[in-house]
Amino acid sequence: MELHNLKPAEGAVQKAGKRVGRGEGSGKGGTSTRGHKGAKSRSGYSKKIGFEGGQMPLQRRVPKFGFKNINRKEYQGINLSKLQELVDNGVVKKEVTLETLVENRLAHKNDLVKILGDGELKAALKISVHKFSASAKAAIEAAGGEAISL
Repeated sequence: MELHNLKPAEGAVQKAGKRVGRGEGSGKGGTSTRGHKGAKSRSGYSKKIGFEGGQMPLQRRVPKFGFKNINRKEYQGINLSKLQELVDNGVVKKEVTLETLVENRLAHKNDLVKILGDGELKAALKISVHKFSASAKAAIEAAGGEAISL
């Protein structure tokens, strides 16, 4: 390595930015490369999110209707046929809990779970979840099982 071979590491030397607004002689004085007039030429300008140049923004053009209940609770529905499938595959013997359903990917760990009455349940299961439909509860008890609400 000789003195004439030395050079800075890749990316270490960066070009200085444009020096704007430093007099007319610089070629970038006056308007400082911002053009003439208008909001974009002024200091402190920042475009609002969704601004479409004065055209009515999409958010305001689209019709809104109905009612959105902010207190709504969303339940993950699981049918009796799915539970019977678990019994048939030997995954579940006597008891079905939230953990069992999460392990078998029928629900996520933070879901509220509701058992629905579609399908047929032959096994006597002790099921503990958040909610049951009336038909599901009747079918579970008819099969000799137990429905426990958390």
